[in-house]
Amino acid sequence: MSTTLFVAELVRAANEADRLSPWEAARLLERAIATVRELREAVGIPKDGTELDELIRLRAAAREAREGRKSSDLSSALLSAADMIRTLHIIVDSHTEIEITSFNSA
Repeated sequence: MSTTLFVAELVRAANEADRLSPWEAARLLERAIATVRELREAVGIPKDGTELDELIRLRAAAREAREGRKSSDLSSALLSAADMIRTLHIIVDSHTEIEITSFNSA
């Protein structure tokens, strides 16, 4: 599925989050997480993020959905996933690579 179609699917789902089954919500978020990871890897962003990494919130929303808990955060998580994928796709299309280096203070 193209990135553009998947982003549109996520936005539609966010607008109808109350109609999604727990399975549908969890599956969408899990696909989004996998897509973000692939796109991050394509541009050189490390797999391991910080505690502020948005993927942590997406994983929590997916877990809540799998457990059948309705979350008011679901719509926000779906929109956030769509935005992350759209932004990363733009970076991939521009052939920009990100190089992350660590600085050691001595």
